[in-house]
Amino acid sequence: MASSAGKEIKERMNSIESTHKITKAMGLVASSKMAKVRSRVERSRPYFQIMYETLNEIASSDTEFQSPYLAVRDVNSTCVVVIGADRGLAGGYNSALLKKTHDSSNGKNAKIFPIGKKCVEYYERINADVLSTEYNIAADLTVGNCFEISKSLCDAFLEGEFDEIILVYTNFVSMLEQTASEIKVLPFMREHQNQNGNPKQVVVYEPSSEEVYNAIVPEYVAGLLYGALCESLASEQAARRTAMDSASKNAEDMLETLTLQYNRARQGAITQEITEIVAGSEE
Repeated sequence: MASSAGKEIKERMNSIESTHKITKAMGLVASSKMAKVRSRVERSRPYFQIMYETLNEIASSDTEFQSPYLAVRDVNSTCVVVIGADRGLAGGYNSALLKKTHDSSNGKNAKIFPIGKKCVEYYERINADVLSTEYNIAADLTVGNCFEISKSLCDAFLEGEFDEIILVYTNFVSMLEQTASEIKVLPFMREHQNQNGNPKQVVVYEPSSEEVYNAIVPEYVAGLLYGALCESLASEQAARRTAMDSASKNAEDMLETLTLQYNRARQGAITQEITEIVAGSEE
């Protein structure tokens, strides 16, 4: 009986050791990728900030011009761009993102633009109104791809296919904190005053404020998409490293407990054999 129990414990220990090797390796891979994706996040943030400030400056300095990107309409249809992960085993990363997307699109006539394998697979599985499944590998997207997506979304917005564009992604706060976030991309909301409450300096744009503004908006949307992509990729790797570190720690704790149980079972088997030998010699 003791020998059988020891054998079962040993088999379970071997299985956990194999899993531990996998989680340890995945944690190391995620850590090695973090430096690259974190650097991309730091480089993309200033670009988005400058583009946003430029658009707001144009819109605020000339309140007379009208742009379709500024027009607030009755929302009959919404485009929700979702940037998710390409793989699982990242803790609650994907579930938190999908829950945020559900909250953002709940009660709306939503068309989903998924980016990332997990998002594409999920929205295909639930038969959602998906605009495109072309960008199913988020890690492979480039700045050029973001400009392609931006152009198609801006054109569709101008043609009235949807009345607003919402971007859902995961914001990289720190290695231990990643937050599912939402940004309203279009229509653009302008501010009329600077931080001091004084009117902004009037700037003359050629050929006109409206034409310059309309030319910059697709660039802004592309920068926003690329920035959100960088944030999401960094968040995915951070979440995966945290999840794998936790799984490795749990595996080590289980191995420690099982080792103790195995030693007890082995000691019990030895004691039983000694007892049987002694009993046999007395006969």
